[in-house]
Amino acid sequence: MSEIFKRTDMCGTLTSADIGRDVVLNGWIQKRRDLGSLIFCDMRDRTGIVQIVFDDKIPKELFEQANRLRSEFTAGVSGRVAERKSKNPEIPTGDIEIFVSDLVIYSEAETPPIYIKDGDNVDENLRLRYRYLDLRKHEMQESLAFRHKVTKFARDYFDSQGFLDVETPILIKPTPEGARDYLVPSRISKGCFYALPQSPQMYKQLLMVGGADRYFQIAKCFRDEDLRADRQPEFTQIDMEMSFVDVDDVIGIQEGFLKGLFKEVMGVDIRTPLRRMAYDEAMERFGSDKPDLRFGFELKKLNEKVADCGFRVFTDALAAGGDVRGICIKDGAGFSRKDIDKFQEKIRSFGAKGLVWMKLGADGISSSVNKFFDEDQLRDIAEVFSASEGDLILIVADRPSVVFDSLGFLRRHIAGMMGLLDDRQYELLWIVDFPLFEYNEEEERYTAKHHPFTSPKPEDVDRLESDPGSVKAQAYDIVMNGVELGGGSIRIHDRELQARMFKALNIPDDEAERKFGFLMEAFRYGTPPHGGIAYGLDRVVMLLSGKSSIREVIAFPKNQAAQCMVSNAPSAAGPEQLEELGLKLEKEQ
Repeated sequence: MSEIFKRTDMCGTLTSADIGRDVVLNGWIQKRRDLGSLIFCDMRDRTGIVQIVFDDKIPKELFEQANRLRSEFTAGVSGRVAERKSKNPEIPTGDIEIFVSDLVIYSEAETPPIYIKDGDNVDENLRLRYRYLDLRKHEMQESLAFRHKVTKFARDYFDSQGFLDVETPILIKPTPEGARDYLVPSRISKGCFYALPQSPQMYKQLLMVGGADRYFQIAKCFRDEDLRADRQPEFTQIDMEMSFVDVDDVIGIQEGFLKGLFKEVMGVDIRTPLRRMAYDEAMERFGSDKPDLRFGFELKKLNEKVADCGFRVFTDALAAGGDVRGICIKDGAGFSRKDIDKFQEKIRSFGAKGLVWMKLGADGISSSVNKFFDEDQLRDIAEVFSASEGDLILIVADRPSVVFDSLGFLRRHIAGMMGLLDDRQYELLWIVDFPLFEYNEEEERYTAKHHPFTSPKPEDVDRLESDPGSVKAQAYDIVMNGVELGGGSIRIHDRELQARMFKALNIPDDEAERKFGFLMEAFRYGTPPHGGIAYGLDRVVMLLSGKSSIREVIAFPKNQAAQCMVSNAPSAAGPEQLEELGLKLEKEQ
C-alpha cells in the first residue's frame, strides 16, 4: 500500500507569492511531456492545474518512476515552487511550476473512455455513463462548488431569519400532488405501499401545527413524470414554511434571500422590492405565467378589429369563444417563409392549427391573408401593434389557452433566434393573484391550479361553490427570465374551508379522509395561519451558473429515460426480493 503524502496545498491555489516554498500536492496527472532530461506533467485537483517538473538532478530511481506517469494516474508529489520560465497565461497557476523532489504513485489508470477536458462535446449519454470521469472536468467541479455556495448561503440566511432546519419523511402516504408518485412496496404490510414525496407539503403544514413557527429544509423530492432539460425524477427543493404570516411577509423574507444570494454568489445587486404582476396581466401581455421581460413582443388582442372581417379562421374562432391575438417582432421582416413555416410547425404541439403572418415593407404590407384583407384593413391591424416598416406580425386564432401557449412560446423562441436573451440580464418579478382553480376540459371539472391546500383570497371565498373559475388564490411565483424559480402560497388553516375546497375539487368525503385524514385531524387542535414557498434548487443553480440543463449541476443525474447510466438503475428485482414483498410480476403479452 502506497504511503500517503499529506498535502499542504491544492493545485489551483498556488501563485507567484509561493515561489521558494516547499509544498506537497495530490491529484491526477492531466498530461505528460517527456523532453529527455526533463519531464513535465500537469497535475490536477478540483481547484485547478499546476505544472510539475522532474529534472535529472533528482535520484535516478525517482526519475524512472516519473517516466511511468500517464494521463489520469493519481499521484502525490513534494517539491519547491519556482518561477516558470515559459509562462502560461491561460491558467491561474501559469506563472509558477513545482520542481519535484519526491513522488508517490497511488494508482495507475487505463486510457479513459472520455476525455477529461472541458468542452469536449462528447455524447451526453457517454458522459453520464462515465460520470465519475466527467466530474473530474474543471467545469463540472465548478458546478458542484457553485451549487455548494448556493445551498450554504440558503442555510446561513434562513438560519439568520429564525428558521429551523427540520427533516421530513421520505417514505410517506400516497397522495395526489399533480404528478405520478413513485411507490415503494412494504415488506411488513404486504400489499401496501409508501410513496416518495413529491414535496414535503403536508408535513411542513403539520410542523406549523406543531409550533415549529419557521421551518426550512434542503428537501429531496420525487415525481414520476415525463422529463426534459429542466426536470429530473428526483430533484431538490429549498423548502420552507412560516406561521402567522400573509403574502407580504413571505415575499419580504424571500426578497432578502434573493438579494443576498445574487450579491453573494454572483456579485450582482438586484433592486428590491421586486415588481409584482397579476397572473391575468402576465397572460394578456406575455401569454405565460412565467413572462420573460428582457425584450418586448407583447401580445395584442385583435378580437374587435377582426370581428366582422369575413375571414373564417378568425370569425369561427371568435364564435367558439376563442381569441385572435398576435405579436409584433420588431425588425423581424427578414424572417423567410421557410422560417415562418417552421414557427407554425412548432406551435402545432400547443394545438394551434395555423399561423397568420404580416410583413411591413417599404412598398406595402405582404401577408398570408392578402386575398381576405385589403391594404387599409391590414394597416388597421398593424396599428394595434404600433408596427413600422421592417416588422413582422404573427397572429394565432383559437381557444384562449392555445393562443396564449403558442404566442408565449413564439415570442421567446424568436427572441432567442435574434440574440435578445442576455444571460447577464436578470429580470425578476413576482406573479400573484393566480386562479385558485383551472378547468380540465377532458375531465370536465375544476382542478387545483397549484395544490388543494392553497388558500383562496378572503374576498373570494363566498364564490367557491357558485363561481369557482373566478376565485383567486393567495399564491405567488418568483420568475426570472421566463423561468419559474419557485412558488408558494398561503395555506388553508381552517378545517371547514379545507373541506369545502375538497368538495369544489370533486374529492369525495371518503377519499379525502383516506388521503388527507391525518391533516384534517391535526386541524382540529388549533392551527396557525401559515404559508410558504419552495425553490427548485437545481433550476436556480442552473440559471445562475449559465447552464442549459439541470443535469449539468447535479452530480449523478438521470437521463431523459429516467435511467442512471452509471449503475443501470432501474433494474429488475430478483424473485426472492419480490416474494419477500408479496409481489408477482405479470408476464408481458
